[in-house]
Amino acid sequence: MQTGSERNIFLSTMPATGRDRRAAASIVVVSALLFACAVPFAGVPLAPVPAFVASYQSALAINDLITAVLLFSQFGVSRSRALLLLASGYLFTAIAAVVHALTFPGLFAPGGLLGAGPQTTVWLYMVWHGGFPLLVLGYAALKARDNGMRMQASPGRAIGVSIAAVAVAMAAFTAVATGGHDILPILLKDGHYTPVMLGVVSTVWCLSLAALAMLWFRKPHSVLDIWLMVVLCAWLFDIAMSAILNVARFDLGFYLGRIYGLCAASFVLAVLLIDNVSLQAQLARLLGKLRHQAASERNLRTERERIFSAVVESSNDAIITKALDGTITGWNGAAERLFGHTSAEAVGKHIDIIVPPDRRAEVGDILARVGNSERIQHYETSRMHKDGSSVEVSLSVSPIRSASGDIIGASKTARDITESNRTLKALNREVEERQRIFETSHDLILVTDTAGNFIQVSPSVTTILGYAPADMIGHSAVEFIHPDDLENTRNEMRTARRGQSKRSFETRYVGKDGKAVSLNWSGTWSEPVRRHFFIGRDLTEKQNAEAQMRHVQKMDAIGQLTGGVAHDFNNILTVITGTIGILEEAVAGQPELVSIAKLIDEAAERGASLTKHLLAFARKQPLQPREIDVNSLVLEAAKLLHPTLGEHIEIKPILADDAWTALVDPSQLTTAVLNLALNARDAMPHGGKLALETNNVYLDENYADMHSEVTPGNYVMVAVSDTGTGIPAALLERVFDPFFTTKEVGKGTGLGLSMVFGFVKQSGGHIKIYSEEGHGTSVKMYLPRATGLNQTAAEELISASVEGGHEAVLVVEDDSMVRRYVVTQIESLGYTTLEAANAADALKIIDTAPIDLLFTDVIMPGSMNGRQLAEEALRRKPSLKILYTSGYTENAIVHHGRLDSGVLLLAKPYRKSELARMLRLALAS
Repeated sequence: MQTGSERNIFLSTMPATGRDRRAAASIVVVSALLFACAVPFAGVPLAPVPAFVASYQSALAINDLITAVLLFSQFGVSRSRALLLLASGYLFTAIAAVVHALTFPGLFAPGGLLGAGPQTTVWLYMVWHGGFPLLVLGYAALKARDNGMRMQASPGRAIGVSIAAVAVAMAAFTAVATGGHDILPILLKDGHYTPVMLGVVSTVWCLSLAALAMLWFRKPHSVLDIWLMVVLCAWLFDIAMSAILNVARFDLGFYLGRIYGLCAASFVLAVLLIDNVSLQAQLARLLGKLRHQAASERNLRTERERIFSAVVESSNDAIITKALDGTITGWNGAAERLFGHTSAEAVGKHIDIIVPPDRRAEVGDILARVGNSERIQHYETSRMHKDGSSVEVSLSVSPIRSASGDIIGASKTARDITESNRTLKALNREVEERQRIFETSHDLILVTDTAGNFIQVSPSVTTILGYAPADMIGHSAVEFIHPDDLENTRNEMRTARRGQSKRSFETRYVGKDGKAVSLNWSGTWSEPVRRHFFIGRDLTEKQNAEAQMRHVQKMDAIGQLTGGVAHDFNNILTVITGTIGILEEAVAGQPELVSIAKLIDEAAERGASLTKHLLAFARKQPLQPREIDVNSLVLEAAKLLHPTLGEHIEIKPILADDAWTALVDPSQLTTAVLNLALNARDAMPHGGKLALETNNVYLDENYADMHSEVTPGNYVMVAVSDTGTGIPAALLERVFDPFFTTKEVGKGTGLGLSMVFGFVKQSGGHIKIYSEEGHGTSVKMYLPRATGLNQTAAEELISASVEGGHEAVLVVEDDSMVRRYVVTQIESLGYTTLEAANAADALKIIDTAPIDLLFTDVIMPGSMNGRQLAEEALRRKPSLKILYTSGYTENAIVHHGRLDSGVLLLAKPYRKSELARMLRLALAS
């Protein structure tokens, strides 16, 4: 491809200017006016002047030949096919003019040379004036297609082929016009044109007109295009005047047509010659500038070398030059200071004088690389001082070239980095220590700019708020601070910037799950870097522990109160029930008083039952614990429940064959199961299913850490699960409070669950309730095993054989405390863990991260529960393994219809060994 500068130095490619167009138009207008004036006199006969024809043909041939040579020379550079064709056209007209002159009768011979006949000259004139327009048409057609493309073949060969083709074509036409003139139609008879002549010449004239039109429409126009159009206009006037409007040879039209033809041959030549003169002048000016520039550059180079020498000597870096064999050829002052050798001592010696023996092979390698034109930058190594001490340096080595371009040596810059390396190592160690603190801190560390936008966020944010650091960096703190605490936070930041070195305050942040997280902040402002630095400690566990303690204290206080009230009320009831019998005997003969006595007796019985419930809640009821078979007790309770609950509720006992015996009061356990079953019935007014389950459970230390009232050990679990309406999340914390009930007035005392709670706690057990509104409720009672609290030897062996893995596990749990516990347990087994608080966040992680196992809670708030999440996850990643977990038991979950039979479910709570076993089972499924 040609560059713009190459394309604009030739007339064939130089865009035409307005000046070019005006000059061309002026010539055409003058030519047309002269033509119009001469038309009426075209047939006026004049004296024959053969010398005119000879002179005209010679001038024409010379002009066209010179024009062809100039165009061929431009083609040699531009290699434009169109320009080659146009040059061939001008060569064609030059040869045609010569042949036409040789065959013209009376010019060199009476009948013309080359064996010409009476029609030869006329036919050669038509071939001549028809061939040039055809080649111009080809030029115009190729001009647009060239579009800057160069001919790939040799230009000399292309020019030779073109000259040969033109010569062969002209020779063929001449042979036909001379040797075969007898078979050609007669164009000229008795010195006058025949009708055939008019048809042929009209065709030739139309070809010239077509060439002119095609040039006009092939835009944009070059300078050459504009003057070619002038040539074709003169060509048209030539043909019209000398072959259409005139009458015979040597009339006015004959002579004027030849003059127009000569002008046509001169226009492009004149422009090309002017262009060449202009180029010569530009070349002369350019040579003068180049000479001046060369002199200036010599002076500049001399000055530059002087300055360069001064710079080399004054440089703080050691600059050394050496030959490719390692001989030192240059040694500046900094090299003397760095290595201890003076210039006189070093120059001419081998570079090994500053290289430790164990690094001398390195020198040969460097010189070999430089010899292969390679530049070596910032290569850190060690060199040797004159006194033998080691010097740590950073080397930059470049090849030195001669004037001919050959590599003759190497230039080396050596910088002492001993101190900087020591400083850098200390800095890196300090940065590494701070980064470790930043990355491993359990507290949240934030860095913000003056506008409150996060610059750095510690990884602990994921555990505390659920966000990844990238989710917060670049965002304003306003997006995450609780609106109620925003103004106070701003005030603290303003105070810090006014000079308070350290501030301590509490602010709530809103986590990714939408829950507010309270953090205690220590903050400071750094004026040099203009940054706020904050360390936030999560108060959630502390607040939860305080809330749990307050709840325990409240329940203890209520228990003390209710126990005291029940005790005193029992004393009163003792008097009432003891005297009611005497009263009944005294009024036995008075029926109306007997009915009143019975009402008093029934009220006393109800009061006694109430005090019994209150004492159970207060854990002061007299218990008679003994070793019982919980399976038998649950079956007996199921028999009692069938007539009580009605046919619309299906009761399904699901009992563990190997259930342990429990150490509890059997009557109180039966009452607790009945109470829970009656509550379940009330939650299923339109019918449903009730599951009574037993199982053996070990509550480990991790579970006990989450529930301070639990003692690690073996328990017998008795669970009562229903498919009822469930309990709203906001009410779950109050269900065990005495007298709290959601039932209508008169349909419940609010003491049923309180009694169960008190009985389990008084028996040394643990109770847990799981409920989801719209799905049902499961109450689990963990009763102490009769044989003791410790694991058996076999159980210890099972717990000890914990198998972990290295796969990636995604934990989906909406409860942040439980989620943190689960993630910690799974990470301790060696797995890579990711976590999400809901299905939407889980799907984002599934789409972006490699996951082997999805470990999800079944019941979750939001638009998608665990089962739906698993289905969508499997649709996106069919190879994904699924493990469910739930506070409901496995049987209750399947019984409720929430999961298909055969799926893997790990019921809460679970020990670490059970978690490890289920994870391996799920991954292998």
